[in-house]
Amino acid sequence: MTDLSWESSYAIARELHSRHPEIDFDQVSIEDIFRWTVSLPEFSDDPDLVNDEILYAIYQDWYEEANPL
Repeated sequence: MTDLSWESSYAIARELHSRHPEIDFDQVSIEDIFRWTVSLPEFSDDPDLVNDEILYAIYQDWYEEANPL
């Protein structure tokens, strides 16, 4: 797998979905998403560059990946 960066919200979401398949989205916090993302072995971006908009995008992509129409 290629390195993940904050610009890779969908790829991060897919990776988080594969590592946490039974997640309860009502219990997931933005801090959880940040912590889990920066701990991914493939993640290589600067943690200080993140903002809430990026974390919400990851959450949205992850939710949609876990709950397809």
